[in-house]
Amino acid sequence: MCVKSLTRMVCSTMAAAAAVCCCAIQCPGGQGVGAGMEFIRVSDEGEGFETADKRGVVPWGFNYDHDEEGRLLEDYWRDEWSKVEEDFREMKDLGANVVRIHLQVGKFMENPDTPDAAALEMLERLVGLAEEVGLYLDLTGLGCYHKSDVPPWYDDLSESERWDVQAVFWGAVAGVCADSPAVFCYDLMNEPVVPGGRREPGAWLGPGFAGKHFVQFITLDSAGRERAAVARDWIRHLTAAIRDRDSRHLITVGLVPWSLDRPGLTSGFVPEKISDAVDFISVHIYPEKSEIDKALETLKEFDVGKPVLIEETFPLKCSAEGLGEFIEKSREIADGWIGFYWGKTIAEYNNSNTISAAITLEWLKLFKNTDIATD
Repeated sequence: MCVKSLTRMVCSTMAAAAAVCCCAIQCPGGQGVGAGMEFIRVSDEGEGFETADKRGVVPWGFNYDHDEEGRLLEDYWRDEWSKVEEDFREMKDLGANVVRIHLQVGKFMENPDTPDAAALEMLERLVGLAEEVGLYLDLTGLGCYHKSDVPPWYDDLSESERWDVQAVFWGAVAGVCADSPAVFCYDLMNEPVVPGGRREPGAWLGPGFAGKHFVQFITLDSAGRERAAVARDWIRHLTAAIRDRDSRHLITVGLVPWSLDRPGLTSGFVPEKISDAVDFISVHIYPEKSEIDKALETLKEFDVGKPVLIEETFPLKCSAEGLGEFIEKSREIADGWIGFYWGKTIAEYNNSNTISAAITLEWLKLFKNTDIATD
């Protein structure tokens, strides 16, 4: 039975949904945490995720994109490894079964041709930690979140040269991860965009948000090409590099909600036009207050015959209660949900008195309270 059919049959409460999520993936074969992790694939029906023996898998977890001080993982994982271990165990204790990790291209490439061996060693260590703790990894690459970390040579490259560097990056990452069942997927890039026209030389990054650049352009000039065709060519170029080293793990790309082919702003990564180039669709949706149904309508348009993962969501524009309603109502479409964890526990947030701390506290309580599965 596919995951979507299963979730439709269970009790309509979020708690029941989370129980399905965590039991399915945390304890394959009934073994202990971290033991018996199995490779994840798209179900034969194409409607969700499963292991080779057809046990349903529903990703339920966190983006671990920065810590409580805003530092990116590569800023502290070498000198503060104990913190990474502690955070992974905290996410596991909250009920997560998947963690989305964001890798920066500037930290993994010494030059256009040479991956950074030390960074790859740390990635290998991280994969080992995931296996030990029993958390699956959504590895999102090619990050340029901190503009100061982007090498000048990288921004000076032509489109084809930049794509080739990105292929080297992904080939190196896949070489480290190919044999580990703890890797759920490779997300080629967070929120890529094909511009509708021509951009200035070196203007590869979108506008900043909270000191970080989450949107990137994959070309500076579409040059009369169909934007979706450029997106497909880029995906296939990077996929080929991964498949040279890893034939098994799933591949996706993180899409903004305005990827849809609508009048006005669009990313060029139109879901139905790129779906044949990825294993599943990942979308980032932040429901707005009093517009939960509108968010659900947007989500429906990403349901194009492949599993749908809500790879980013958070009560950024609505209450935790509103987000809970969105998650509950999205179960007939979505095959997994990933929120955020920034290195602080519920107890630590309880001792904070800022608005942002209060929002995150309510989110973590929602996440934890919907996870009632036990081993």
